[in-house]
Amino acid sequence: MRERLRLETEVIEELNRYLLDPDNPLVNGVLRVIGKYGTPEQINARAAEARQLPNIMERLRKMGSPYLQDLEWLLEAREKGAFIRISEFREKVLSGEAFPLEFAEDRAVTLEISALQYFPWLIEEAKRSIDRKELMPGRFIRVRKMQEQENDQGDILAVAAAMQIIGASYVETLDTKGTDGSNVHLGGPGTLTGYFGGIGQPNSHPLLWLDEYLYYYTTYGIRQVLNINPGTVLLGYIAHRLGIDMEFKISVFMGNDNPFSVLWTLLTARLFSRPDGSTPLVGFNVSNSIDADSLLASAEVRRKLGLEGDVRIEHHVTETFRSIVRQPYCRREDLLEVAEKVPNLSAKHEGGDLVDEQLRDHPSDILDYFRSKNEICESGEMDLLLKNYLDKHAALNRTAEALTRKGLSFVAARLLHRR
Repeated sequence: MRERLRLETEVIEELNRYLLDPDNPLVNGVLRVIGKYGTPEQINARAAEARQLPNIMERLRKMGSPYLQDLEWLLEAREKGAFIRISEFREKVLSGEAFPLEFAEDRAVTLEISALQYFPWLIEEAKRSIDRKELMPGRFIRVRKMQEQENDQGDILAVAAAMQIIGASYVETLDTKGTDGSNVHLGGPGTLTGYFGGIGQPNSHPLLWLDEYLYYYTTYGIRQVLNINPGTVLLGYIAHRLGIDMEFKISVFMGNDNPFSVLWTLLTARLFSRPDGSTPLVGFNVSNSIDADSLLASAEVRRKLGLEGDVRIEHHVTETFRSIVRQPYCRREDLLEVAEKVPNLSAKHEGGDLVDEQLRDHPSDILDYFRSKNEICESGEMDLLLKNYLDKHAALNRTAEALTRKGLSFVAARLLHRR
């Protein structure tokens, strides 16, 4: 029976004929959007220029951004070696305990935090890390509206510069999605069933999403964005295949909650990979409900398809206290079990540990991501949201401690925390 699964070469040829058809309206739409910005080579060159750290700093200087001084402080602190070394962190954690002969560097877990909504939070996190000898994340997720951060004294540029200074990867979330009003079924709790198909990228939104991506890619050099819909995932594969050096990660909202859905996702990534095997898919969040066994099975799918080194599996260790999952929610033990066997994992911290969250007058809430900065400031709750973010930072450091006790390694901000 197994032989019946063999794919026919005629089917692949049929797919090629469809994709290469000059009258294909879907591919023609993609080509039109890309053509607005130039050839793929021209587009990549503009993005590379916009991404240069000196160019970003000069743009901030010209606009008189108050964030420039913070970036200069961060750079100075890095050069002084103000942040704890990895060896020092391990000694602090294992004080009085048996020290492993070596740490599993080949299975280092990326320490990830979500969501870095405002640049000043990063500076507060860095100051705390210096004072308390803690680790800065190796990966940051942003969910703030793009246009809002673009118009906020250079916030979008400041974060881009900070990521280069500290040596971390980061992801932005584009504004073009169903929550912008285009999905007519979405509203408040009374329209909850409208979310069952995901947030959505309805109708012509995939092309609008690509257009928005290319704007931020060429204007600010932003390469990596969140992807929430099967249509825009496929469109990302196609754009990359055409030559755009884009990257994306798939959101937890896509619902990859079993090895078969992971296979579906990775099959397409492999199908549209470039001749050198590269793919724009650099990571994907599995569902909060996935268990350790399914994580291991999913990792095996990834390995068999030759994507183990390219596609990071990102799993929530913590989630916001309100509005997304039942509490208490903590998957640290599952992470430790899987990390002993599987490389290229990310430990995502979207909420604080229960020990911190239950003390807060305003526990972390996923709905805060959708509030404007003006509304938060007018409500007087910005300091409360900063505390929520620092609780996530504390949870991330507890995960680093747990990994260390297991003899496992981690990826923190690589230019801050030397060996």
